[in-house]
Amino acid sequence: MLIGFDWKAVWHELAQVMDRLDVIIAAHAGREGPLLPILHDVQAAFGHVSEDSMRAIAAALNLSRAEVYGVVSFYHDFHAEPGHSPALRLCRAEACQARGVEALVAELPAAARVKVGTVYCLGLCSVGPAAIVGGTVHARLDAARLVELVDAA
Repeated sequence: MLIGFDWKAVWHELAQVMDRLDVIIAAHAGREGPLLPILHDVQAAFGHVSEDSMRAIAAALNLSRAEVYGVVSFYHDFHAEPGHSPALRLCRAEACQARGVEALVAELPAAARVKVGTVYCLGLCSVGPAAIVGGTVHARLDAARLVELVDAA
């Protein structure tokens, strides 16, 4: 036994997480193809999709853990560990490249205090370069606006 370790608090916190996970899974019951919506909700609620969450999701959807892990590891929006999500994701697909996104990247401060990640296509090809910060999409970016977004994130 660890002296001073509050097992009761740990179990209480774990129970709360599992209750929240049960609510998320139940919200998608009966839905066609519920895996991706469930994973998005879990990622939003907890900041990552833990191994325990993957195990519970797999059991609820009658999938193997490997199938759930395969989806989590394939899509860049999902993370198996907390703290890996970039604050700003910049589209670097071909259309945004044609509209000058690489020149914008060169303008970013070297010591930016936020993590800038890459996403390939936000579906805003005609109004690129584009970026997403949190859940908000920003289009028609220029160097000044991109630096402003990085500073505000």
